[in-house]
Amino acid sequence: MAKSCPICNKGSQISGTRVLLRGNYNPTKKSRKYPNLQSVLLPNGGRMTICTSCLKQGRHLTLKK
Repeated sequence: MAKSCPICNKGSQISGTRVLLRGNYNPTKKSRKYPNLQSVLLPNGGRMTICTSCLKQGRHLTLKK
């Protein structure tokens, strides 16, 4: 199961913290942020994991899968 929404293709993003006076001896870590995926029932009886923004807009109700 991929960690991305199949409807809007929202996937993970890499973000870092901005620290002033950062050099070679004070590196900052990069963290990966994942979308909020939830499992929902489709109108035809199947299941799918979609992001919450698609869930709020009701995009899963109009799928033809």
